[in-house]
Amino acid sequence: MTGEDPLYELALARTDDDLRAAQRLRYRVFVQELGADGPMVDHAAGLERDAFDALCDHLVLIDRRRPLGDHVVAAYRLLPGDRLGAGRFYSEAEYDLTPLRASGRRLLELGRSCVDADHRGGAAMLMMWNGLAGYVLEHGTELMFGVASFHGTDVAGLAQPLAWLHHHHLAPPALRVTARPPHGVSMNLLKADQIDRKRAVGAMPSLLRAYLRLGGVVGDGAFVDHGFNTVDVCLIMDTAQLSARHRDFHIRHASSAL
Repeated sequence: MTGEDPLYELALARTDDDLRAAQRLRYRVFVQELGADGPMVDHAAGLERDAFDALCDHLVLIDRRRPLGDHVVAAYRLLPGDRLGAGRFYSEAEYDLTPLRASGRRLLELGRSCVDADHRGGAAMLMMWNGLAGYVLEHGTELMFGVASFHGTDVAGLAQPLAWLHHHHLAPPALRVTARPPHGVSMNLLKADQIDRKRAVGAMPSLLRAYLRLGGVVGDGAFVDHGFNTVDVCLIMDTAQLSARHRDFHIRHASSAL
């Protein structure tokens, strides 16, 4: 799976160099910019990695102008449910995914989405979405999910966006995963009439807003990830619920980019 462009190549990571470059990008974004840490973060080598990397596919956007080892400028980690065996999803450390596992539908976990600072606000994320659309079609994915993160761990300071998600974007009961204690917290922090919609939506990460516009929903409760310095929500996307317009948009762009 590749996408051709004079300056960029969109592909699944094929080599150790590709994977390390993605982990190096993740280090710059998650560790250096956002203050994350963890037992497998390699500060000496500048790599953010964990035990799930070997199990996942890694969708990467390669900038042909950059040297090998620093050539990945956007990355997405993808874990199809049929690859788990007796294992677990990354998100299961934070959320009880029983409703998704019991659905009998083809699952895909998304994670570690990041874009190099010099490539934000341009075509990079659109190309990554095109690549994701192609991957979803290829694997027959029915439910996509993964944690979306707010920077920092001040839950009270995030009351507006979290309460908006709770009142307006909560997953239906059949798909409603729940945040695990002791770090799972309620998002029902304000009454509906106390929420400033503009302020709430403006405080959300842009990728989360994009998924919500496409019909995404969230699980019950947020999870405070102190190690990663984030407050996470579990985003769920039922691909069957995408409008024909959005589905056609992704299929059309995926076919031209992959």
